[in-house]
Amino acid sequence: FQKMSAFASSDRAEKSGIALEAQQKIYEKYDKNLAGEILQWVQEVTGQSFDTQGDADNFVKVFQDGSVLCNLANALKPGSVKKVNTSAMAFKKMENISFFLKFAEEFVQKSELFQTVDLYEGQDPNAVLICLASLARKSEKNFGRSGLGPKEAQGDRREWTEEQLKAGHNVIGLQMGSNKGATAAGLNMGNTRHM
Repeated sequence: FQKMSAFASSDRAEKSGIALEAQQKIYEKYDKNLAGEILQWVQEVTGQSFDTQGDADNFVKVFQDGSVLCNLANALKPGSVKKVNTSAMAFKKMENISFFLKFAEEFVQKSELFQTVDLYEGQDPNAVLICLASLARKSEKNFGRSGLGPKEAQGDRREWTEEQLKAGHNVIGLQMGSNKGATAAGLNMGNTRHM
């Protein structure tokens, strides 16, 4: 378990008890090998130079101010982020992260996005990793750039003729069952009521 105290807000108390256990579980899910691959992919796409070690401390440090993420968004889809903040002020760095998230929500599922504090305060680097891995996986399809991981599945479109569609109207689906000519007349279910 790595402590991320360098990134946590100095106003926060040390985690203990259930909060510490929850934080440890989050960090246990973090895959430093995948993080290293993602960092190398981002470096390749953006042309920027930074440390590509996959440990959580470095991963958060590279992306924490949001500028690398904004540059990634602009490299994948030019003009996605109009202005990348270079200020050292915390809210400007968080604004960069939110610019990236606005870009990413177009291409990744909502469940794969992360919260700004997950990255800025280093609370859940795994959530950031999931988002970037999803974006990298969809990179070739959406941006024509080399990506990482398995390619996205393509739907198999079927074309049906009008005759085939009409033939399906006369079929009783198995979930409806079949009465095989039986009726409900004279049918007693369970015990009768005695008076």
